[in-house]
Amino acid sequence: VHRRILYGMNELGVTPDKPHKKSARITGDVMGKYHPHGDSSIYEAMVRMAQWWSYRHMLVDGHGNFGSMDGDGAAAQRYTEARMSKIALELLRDINKNTVDFQENYDGSEREPLVLPARFPNLLVNGATGIAVGMATNIPPHNLAESIDAVRMVMENPEVTTRDLMEVIPGPDFPTGAMVMGRSGIHRAYETGRGSIVLRSRTEIETTKTGRERIVVTEFPYGVNKTKVHEHIVRLAQEKRIEGITAVRDESSREGVRFVIEIRRDASASVILNNLFKLTSLQTNFSFNMLAIENGVPKILSLRQIIDNYIIHQKEVITRRTQFDKDKAEARAHILEGLLIALDHLDEVIAIIRNSQTDTIAQAELMQRFELSERQSQAILDMRLRRLTGLERDKIQSEYDDLLALIADLTDILAKPERIQAIIIEEMDEIKRKYANPRRTELMIGEVLSLEDEDLIEEEDVLITLSNKGYIKRLAQDEFRAQKRGGRGVQGTGVNDDDFVKELVSTSTHDTLLFFTNLGRVYCLKAYEIPEYGRTAKGLPIVNLLKLDDGETIQTIINARKEEIVDKYFFFTTRQGIVKRTGASEFNNIRQNGLRALNLKEGDQLINVLLTDGSEDIIIGTKSGYSVRFQEDTIRNMGRSATGVRGVKLRDDDLVVGASTITDHQEVLIITENGFGK
Repeated sequence: VHRRILYGMNELGVTPDKPHKKSARITGDVMGKYHPHGDSSIYEAMVRMAQWWSYRHMLVDGHGNFGSMDGDGAAAQRYTEARMSKIALELLRDINKNTVDFQENYDGSEREPLVLPARFPNLLVNGATGIAVGMATNIPPHNLAESIDAVRMVMENPEVTTRDLMEVIPGPDFPTGAMVMGRSGIHRAYETGRGSIVLRSRTEIETTKTGRERIVVTEFPYGVNKTKVHEHIVRLAQEKRIEGITAVRDESSREGVRFVIEIRRDASASVILNNLFKLTSLQTNFSFNMLAIENGVPKILSLRQIIDNYIIHQKEVITRRTQFDKDKAEARAHILEGLLIALDHLDEVIAIIRNSQTDTIAQAELMQRFELSERQSQAILDMRLRRLTGLERDKIQSEYDDLLALIADLTDILAKPERIQAIIIEEMDEIKRKYANPRRTELMIGEVLSLEDEDLIEEEDVLITLSNKGYIKRLAQDEFRAQKRGGRGVQGTGVNDDDFVKELVSTSTHDTLLFFTNLGRVYCLKAYEIPEYGRTAKGLPIVNLLKLDDGETIQTIINARKEEIVDKYFFFTTRQGIVKRTGASEFNNIRQNGLRALNLKEGDQLINVLLTDGSEDIIIGTKSGYSVRFQEDTIRNMGRSATGVRGVKLRDDDLVVGASTITDHQEVLIITENGFGK
């Protein structure tokens, strides 16, 4: 439908140098001549070609309301006007020179092109998105200059690899900008035709005059609806899935996009931003599915295959155009050759014409006398008397000589493939100079962002508290001052009446904390990623920071300061008395969605994790008041995927309630749930 719209607009004369024409007139013409499937689908396709946030280079110049990034629809076609954009002309350049094949339309009354000459690689530049019966395509847009450079690279060096191509076309370039996180997904997609990349909004954290922080979004991922993002963020704040957001405003204008998220004074803007990336469309995935028609057959194509097919098409276009120009020049030269013969024998030609009874007899006499063709003799008969002057003869001779030189040049082009290649490159470079603009989408490499974040955060000693109901927070240690024996102390955290502090860890903002859950998984966070709150605040639900499953709770937090856990071990204890010892080095690379720390039997749960040196004594206590003590090194070292061995033999109704390290010089204090101690 896009091809038919552009061809129909070109035939209708709705070009960039002409006034805009009513959209209803255009869609009606296209529907009546080429696309008898309803005007709504035609208008929707034309509207999309006129939207800057949909097409990297718009092919339609729209006048009126053509929608917005907020998902607003375009005005009815009777109100809007349109014409072709300047770059759209490059897709149809030379279409009247037999450069592409034509076919009859649906009723045989018109002819339409099967493809367009496409003097730049539009499939790459503007991409393609569509769903057909049993198949779909999703090709991202790319930068015009980079796409042309990639085509040129392949033409000049057919041995280039995908890695080589990525030096000039490093990744997609979306009209809405934003950032692509990492390059491995891009390489996989370019190599195979399928893959996925992460798109992240361009954001910055501003500090107001009052010292409060705000998140400002200036670019959204491709295809994201701003209004829906606004509604989603407001809903997350109301449901308290993200705490610390006080207001959300869309301040976008003609000058550009500006989407503002106001942050509470005691909240961490960076942590909230990470949660927004996780929970909203401020960060999305784009899936490549580079399906295209190759020789009439749908096929998944790699980047190199798309470029190779485009080069084949362009060579055919230039060859057919050159042949067309040559045929036209030869036809004109043939006529001029006859005129020159007539001028050289002017008196005799005039005598033949004067003595002939009809023009047919005169034409036959001329053909016989001077061995002329029918077309040449007809041209002589059609020649006006004023062209019989000597000056006109010089003009005809000059034109004839120029045409012979042109024919020789065109013949040379057809005989030399390298000249056809040079013409393709030269004409693409011309398009590049006229229409190319800078890349909008930034490509981010690796995990640079998190390292930069850590460098910007001051290292200080902090306390991490976690309540039984899962509220976590960070406090500066200088919030608490030393008091004498009779001091009353200060409130360290605000919890509800039915909640209490479960874990307290002293650490540094740059340290890594390991969170072990009852389901045997382990997660990690930098201490600075935990938001800082005041002493009386209850904190943030930990599900906003970690991807916990339903029913999954944190059992133990361990400060995994690298220099302190070298050659150390983690000692695991489960509710059913299973124990396991694993080297701490096996937990160096923990993914964002966690890692399996041990395999649990059905119905079992992890109770406790201890950081040990590998040779300590362990004491385990049970619900019924029993305990067992043993040396840790009697348990062999096991891998992460191991289940463990029995550490204590339990009665049928007994369960493990806790475990700890112990030495001969220590005393043991045991406290029951009813407050008794011994």
